[in-house]
Amino acid sequence: MRKIHVIGIGAGDPDQLTLQAVKALKSTDVFFILDKGEVKSDLVQLRRDILDAHIPAGAYRLVEARDPERDRAAGGAGYSPAVGDWRSARADIYERLITEELGEDERGAFLVWGDPSLYDSTLGILEEILDRGAVTFDYDVVPGISSVSALVARHRTGLNRVARPVQITTGRRLAEGFPDGVDDVVVMLDAHQTFQRYADQDIDIYWGAYIGTPDEILASGPLAETAPRIAELRAKARDRKGWIMDTYLLRRRPHG
Repeated sequence: MRKIHVIGIGAGDPDQLTLQAVKALKSTDVFFILDKGEVKSDLVQLRRDILDAHIPAGAYRLVEARDPERDRAAGGAGYSPAVGDWRSARADIYERLITEELGEDERGAFLVWGDPSLYDSTLGILEEILDRGAVTFDYDVVPGISSVSALVARHRTGLNRVARPVQITTGRRLAEGFPDGVDDVVVMLDAHQTFQRYADQDIDIYWGAYIGTPDEILASGPLAETAPRIAELRAKARDRKGWIMDTYLLRRRPHG
């Protein structure tokens, strides 16, 4: 039976691969990579660099396909259907790659940024393909160092404080309000810099972009003072590269 590895490769630094991930890389015959276009070609190159660092040349095949476009203009009630359509389009591509490019007794792999279990669609897409019933395969998941873990490590802080919860959410949900009963909030997928809405509160921010890559940018401090600097850094970085991936931790200061 075909076998698929879903391998978490960390936030960008090749040294963040676990020994389990390296072992899975070395047991793979075919690697599947979705190309997001010329603007994000360095993401594909980072994956190539990881493979070149751990596997002898010629010991594997690399198969690329173009990632389908998602309707990013869809908002409100249209957001979830737009994401669902995009995931189904991805499932069509994955199903074709597995069927046409992977032999019955071969092992394929998808290299996932960060950790496959945190805000990534790969596992759900593979389950959708299996539910369709056109192709059968088994798969396993190799955990990776997420951008969240890498962020707090680079800032030399923890995710939570003693006996206090931490919440991981998205910029879209943060725009609906700061979570109740939580003082430490990690925000991902925030294209609109929602943290600026809370600059009048006693909150510290720990922010990072392109974490683990040579382009890494970090900033931290009181939100009121740091938000304008982050906005400037973010705008310059996006203009320079054409895209940005960032994550941040908001931390309420204790009172009394």
